[in-house]
Amino acid sequence: MGFLLSKSIDANLAKQQEFMLHNSRLQMERQILMQNQMRERQMAMQIAWSREFLKYYGTFFTLATLGLTVGAVKRRKPALFAPVIPLGFIFAYQMDSAYGTLIHRIRGEAETILVSEQDRLELPHGTPTFESIEKARRAKSSLSSLLEK
Repeated sequence: MGFLLSKSIDANLAKQQEFMLHNSRLQMERQILMQNQMRERQMAMQIAWSREFLKYYGTFFTLATLGLTVGAVKRRKPALFAPVIPLGFIFAYQMDSAYGTLIHRIRGEAETILVSEQDRLELPHGTPTFESIEKARRAKSSLSSLLEK
């Protein structure tokens, strides 16, 4: 009788462990999907911001270029046209950021860094561990309790 009971308990324990593993897997998959959706939304906001900024900067660039060109021609001073060159680089960068392939080139460079320059990504003092976090928490807790006294 005891053997049958322990066999039943073992079977239930195995089912419970399998159920817990399945639930933890589902929870992790949901967490990954949620984090990816948040990342996508943040990137969409950045791209939208770049496009909105480009509208304002494009207007400024156009007016500045026209004004500087007219001033350079009227006064016969080509030096007045000089600010258009750096402003043009900024405009080109913003255009590439908003509508071009900048994000693809950045992603490619990031993938290269992840593959071949992994040592650049290490955190100072390594990855935080449970023990290091608990040590800091205890130190803060003891410090705040000392300050309260």
